[in-house]
Amino acid sequence: MGQKEKETGKTEGQEREVLTLKRFEEACEAVGRVTLDTELIYSDYFSEHTGGKVYLKPENMQRTGAYKVRGAYYKISTLSKEERERGLITASAGNHAQGVAYAARECGARAVIVMPTTTPLIKVNRTKALGAEVVLYGDVYDDAAGYASEENGYTFIHPFDDPDVATGQGTIAMEIIKDLPLVDIILVPVGGGGLATGVSCLAKYLKPNVKVIGVEPEGAACLKASFEAGRVVTLPTVNTIADGTAVKTPGSRIFPYLQKNLDEIVTIPDQELVTAFLDMVENHKMVVENSGLLTVAALRHIDCRDKKVVSVLSGGNMDVITMSSVVQQGLILRDRIFTVSVLLPDKPGMLHRVSGLIAGANGNVIKLEHNQFVSINRNAAVELRITLEAFGTEHKKEIISVLEQNGFKPRLVKTRS
Repeated sequence: MGQKEKETGKTEGQEREVLTLKRFEEACEAVGRVTLDTELIYSDYFSEHTGGKVYLKPENMQRTGAYKVRGAYYKISTLSKEERERGLITASAGNHAQGVAYAARECGARAVIVMPTTTPLIKVNRTKALGAEVVLYGDVYDDAAGYASEENGYTFIHPFDDPDVATGQGTIAMEIIKDLPLVDIILVPVGGGGLATGVSCLAKYLKPNVKVIGVEPEGAACLKASFEAGRVVTLPTVNTIADGTAVKTPGSRIFPYLQKNLDEIVTIPDQELVTAFLDMVENHKMVVENSGLLTVAALRHIDCRDKKVVSVLSGGNMDVITMSSVVQQGLILRDRIFTVSVLLPDKPGMLHRVSGLIAGANGNVIKLEHNQFVSINRNAAVELRITLEAFGTEHKKEIISVLEQNGFKPRLVKTRS
């Protein structure tokens, strides 16, 4: 594949090469007109924890909050005047929608974005604010995509299964290697595969020995399944908090490029994305959406020792309700918030005694639930559920130990929101 690959373009029936070094050079020049310079950020925190030198490519700081504007703008720049004048259409529940809307506005083209009816209002409004017409259709992306692809008369911009779109996304690799010529490993999130196609293809052109690893959510690992089968397969269902990469089927047109250029695929369980969000907020003061955190979580799954590693943070568009939930779950998973249940004698002063023991162990009480009706035994008639804030696992164990040493029998229970 690569330099010899051709497809029939839509520019008056002429054939043109795709995903060639020349095309990537053209894309870098074009995309540079509308993108921000997201320079690599060296991470002391992740470097210390992995034994390598870890750098972050912060596409969460890009225009519209994600890398998608790259592929959308380059794709539109390759269209004929007639194709642009017909208007553009696509389907997306988030980042691609905003990327196409922004790119279309910059190119002076009309854009229609079909979004699932379940799309959060803030994403709908942001897309409209960029000048696009929004049509709400279906409950999931597949419904919206089917509707958009059937709208004849418009030029369809696919979110990932398009070599031109992938070429635009691949400009990220040019910037990475320019900033870090001796990079050893590039970690890239995978949904449908457009970003991974572009990045891996250009990275191999520029630096054949670089290792490019695709990272998928465990609950939507369609590319891993396809690699194992040797062909594109469709998952029966997907289930992940990484909604930007919750794709059932990878792109069939770009699949051969992924087979050739991706060195490995790593899958990540959702709970690791939760703790990765906490790490990014506390150590880098950055909001990164769950799909963008895949490459951060993957650092613990690969050998980074003595290597220069770049994690591509694909986007940062997360609504505040999701954000608050992820933070809370992250604190629970890190044992920085936990709940214990203790049974107390039904007599004055016991609540004061328990709270004094917790305070003496530097525990911070967040919530108390006092239930006098769990037993008719007056010696253990009151259940006290205490939700606490601790510094981590060792501190949690210390607080529990203090309660045990003073005659109580604390029982860990699930922390409720």
